[in-house]
Amino acid sequence: MHELGIMANIVDRVEEFAKGNGVTLIDTLVLEIGAFSSVVPRYIEECYPAVIEGTMLERAKLRIDIVPGKAICHDCDRLFPVEEGMQACPRCGGQNCELVSGREFMIKEIIAS
Repeated sequence: MHELGIMANIVDRVEEFAKGNGVTLIDTLVLEIGAFSSVVPRYIEECYPAVIEGTMLERAKLRIDIVPGKAICHDCDRLFPVEEGMQACPRCGGQNCELVSGREFMIKEIIAS
């Protein structure tokens, strides 16, 4: 479960940012995770309480926003939503498609009290 190490790093970065900006209490941490990211939201939620213990995020809520997958077809230039297992453009059937969103993993927002 690499999510534990990822979240420990996120907490370090958030604390560093908060301290550098005079924030002393964080109410909510908002993460953005793509539907096709290698990071599993459920595992992030499970390890969150352990990694925030003893930090300035100790009472902070965690909110995860899931970014749906979208792809562009390079044959017909259509942008379309992607579902798991989808292999072709729904408009032209072309397979010359590229995923343009859905792999994200980032700190979206830090809400201070």
